[in-house]
Amino acid sequence: MKNAILVIAAVLIAIGVVSLAYEGITYTTREKVVEVGPFKATTEKEKTIPLPPVLGGLALAGGVVLLVVAARR
Repeated sequence: MKNAILVIAAVLIAIGVVSLAYEGITYTTREKVVEVGPFKATTEKEKTIPLPPVLGGLALAGGVVLLVVAARR
């Protein structure tokens, strides 16, 4: 049980630090623009999913709290 709490705490801390550092997830999609016979034209668009700093802070704080709880047991 204690090991599981430590693993969850480490994962939450890592997620919190990464989300505070990057502030968003960026990915690229390909969209078909034109298709005429054998000719195909596509474009690549970058899209970003913003991650609010509060989310990273909460994950980091939750990981630290779980780490303290696990250390007391």
